[in-house]
Amino acid sequence: MTTPYRPKVYFLGSGAIAVPVLRELACDHRIQLVGAGTQIDRPAGRKGVLTPTPLGAFGDSAGIAVERIANVNDSSYLERLRKLAPDFVVVVSFGQLLKSELLELPEYGCVNIHASLLPKYRGASPIVQCILNRDKSTGVALMQMEKGLDTGAVYVTWELPLDGTEFADPLEDALGELAAANTASALLDIIAGTLKSVPQDDEHATVCRKIKKEMGIIDWNRDAYEIEAMTRAYTPWPGAVCMVKTPRGDTRAAVIKAKVREDLSGVPGQSLDCGKKEIIVACGRFALQILEIAPSGSKAMPAAAFRNGLRGEKAEFIPLV
Repeated sequence: MTTPYRPKVYFLGSGAIAVPVLRELACDHRIQLVGAGTQIDRPAGRKGVLTPTPLGAFGDSAGIAVERIANVNDSSYLERLRKLAPDFVVVVSFGQLLKSELLELPEYGCVNIHASLLPKYRGASPIVQCILNRDKSTGVALMQMEKGLDTGAVYVTWELPLDGTEFADPLEDALGELAAANTASALLDIIAGTLKSVPQDDEHATVCRKIKKEMGIIDWNRDAYEIEAMTRAYTPWPGAVCMVKTPRGDTRAAVIKAKVREDLSGVPGQSLDCGKKEIIVACGRFALQILEIAPSGSKAMPAAAFRNGLRGEKAEFIPLV
């Protein structure tokens, strides 16, 4: 009996979504994981402590050698990779641009796992974008990499339904698990010739930008459903933030959890008096009941605790300037 060919796979990743994919590839007996790489450790926090990427930290804890790579297009790195003779380079949330020499190095090229149902949400923030748009589903796509930004032909997509309660980080974890459960089988199908890539329809493509801090500023003139989606998409960073104006002074705060109140309305940003333990803010359409809030310099707290701190005083919610 002929032993099935075990393709040689090299893995490149950095973000949390890459962790479960590497975990599964490392223990799947049908493939040979010949190496893994991530971005270099970088200073983090106020003290600037050198901190590994989520993938690097996972590799360290799991005993999987994950090389820190300053530049994947460097000739010395490419020479080391060439000696490994990988069939695939699998890329998940890596964070560096791969140039032609690397894209063409593996036998079957470089394949990317992207956290959207391509061609929808090409670019840097597909998970945030699907939450902001209150999509009914999202997923991951396995695509052939090329020079363009997420423009390569797609082998397969795996869909995940959404119920409108998802937060960005847990959704990223769920999409990573979805990809992890299917990637090895897809690679084998590509080699077998039973899984073919299909060019994307550029006319239906959308591109999402890298998230910037100012994107989290709440505009209370917007629909309450849009603001509620911001709280889920932008937690933990950059946060859905506003200024809370009280007779004692102003404080910056991030709205962590909230729900829409279609039964209430008022002047946008006005705090509606609906109970001693509730914080309800009028929006351009409907109102938003804040369930959890994090004032500047404090940990997240229930709305009732924040309301108690106001000692019965009225608060006005205004955009940050």
